[in-house]
Amino acid sequence: MLALLVAQNIAFYVIAALIVFGAIRVVTCKNLMHAALWLVVVLAGVAAQYILLAAEFVAVTQVLVYLGAIIVLFLFGIMLTRAKTGTDEDLDNGKIPKIGAGVIGVAMLGLLGYSLWDGFGDREFGDLLVQRTAQVSDSIFSTYLLPFEVISVLLLAALIGAIVLARRD
Repeated sequence: MLALLVAQNIAFYVIAALIVFGAIRVVTCKNLMHAALWLVVVLAGVAAQYILLAAEFVAVTQVLVYLGAIIVLFLFGIMLTRAKTGTDEDLDNGKIPKIGAGVIGVAMLGLLGYSLWDGFGDREFGDLLVQRTAQVSDSIFSTYLLPFEVISVLLLAALIGAIVLARRD
């Protein structure tokens, strides 16, 4: 049992490091297509974390919705708007905005860490009731059905808008 717990912890830290590295590459990449592909790594890592948490339904939903739909929508948007696919120096900011973004990021990390520590402290979460897959799916498709459908229509409208803008010649 202890070996399994150690293996899960090691897997968690490896996947978390991959997610952080991928997220940094998403915002620092000068190639728009590569940034979208790094986002695939980040979202796949999140799905892997859900599997480690024994939330298979949420992991499969993450893969289907984000990797299967959102990333495809991003890639279509990039390709249909005829964005440059190579390295683009215009995508890079100067030194002062980068430093400002870094300071704000570190401040937000500190605020989030303090809020979590203050709110939860040394509380153990192992005894919490784990929801069953049926309960999660029922809440998504009953309680949150309207927001789910509104977002799908919004994404469809964005895709149609990208097609219209790309074909304006």
